Amino acid sequence: MQTRRIATDGLTQQVLEAGEGPLVLLIHGFPELGISWRAQVQALAEAGYHAVAPDMRGYGGTDKPADGEDHTILHLVGDMVDLVRALGEDQAVVVGHDWGSAVAWHCAMMRPDVFRAVAGLSVPFQPRRPKGPPTAAMAAITKRAGLGDLYINRFQSPEAHVELDADPATALRKMFWAYDGATATADQSTGFMPEGVSLLDSISDHAILPPWMSEAHFEEYVAAFSASGFKGPLDWYRCLDRNWSLTAFLQGQQIAQPALFMVGERDPVRHYAGPFEAAQKDWLTALRGQVVLPGAGHWLQQERAEEVSAALIEFLRAL
Repeated sequence: MQTRRIATDGLTQQVLEAGEGPLVLLIHGFPELGISWRAQVQALAEAGYHAVAPDMRGYGGTDKPADGEDHTILHLVGDMVDLVRALGEDQAVVVGHDWGSAVAWHCAMMRPDVFRAVAGLSVPFQPRRPKGPPTAAMAAITKRAGLGDLYINRFQSPEAHVELDADPATALRKMFWAYDGATATADQSTGFMPEGVSLLDSISDHAILPPWMSEAHFEEYVAAFSASGFKGPLDWYRCLDRNWSLTAFLQGQQIAQPALFMVGERDPVRHYAGPFEAAQKDWLTALRGQVVLPGAGHWLQQERAEEVSAALIEFLRAL
């Protein structure tokens, strides 16, 4: 397993990689890095694949464009297309977790010639809404339900990253704990917060590291986010409405490639993405598996590393 930097079209990307064989890209979400896939990189390499997990645009060792509008879904898909080419390949299987799942689904929709199969963890495929930008719709739904603000809407503030940058270690510890399944308690976050209460204040100060995350692994995250901050990662969220305006050409588009979806039974994302999860068979026309891991939370590839690796290898071998 090695880490190296690869120059792609207008962006230098840091990747964690191992193995030889068919290319598999592993795309992380928020607030993660390519190292979140370390167990899968090793397992897929041993199974005969070239596994590559990049730090995504705005994260870790990859370039961080200063302009917030340079973090749209078109940029993110383009980065993955360029990475395939820079690795000397014409095609890849794309796997994503959390925000990385959204990127993976869009890779499959936009470039079926490049991405021959797709797997998503934790965040199901969500078709483009025809009635308007997503942040207003989410705010209206949560207001009607009396749930307060969804963190996604809070992240729209141009200063939302400041609270996280002030204490990256506390921010990361609270966020990993809040969406973990292994340490589920009644006061964990559901992603919603009362008006006037910040994201970090909405998560208990008793938050501890999940049992699957070692101190050494956690310190890798802390070092990376202390160095680069949270602005770039939150710019992904700030581009949600812009993404909607840019993707009208995908309205009604299905994904025809072989697909796999995995989710933790206790994943808080299911509180607001559950309806999409239930409708996936209507949009993923070659859906080969929809797996719910009992007792698991959000951070599947780290919390349930062996189960996720085994499911991915089974999926890949059947292609």
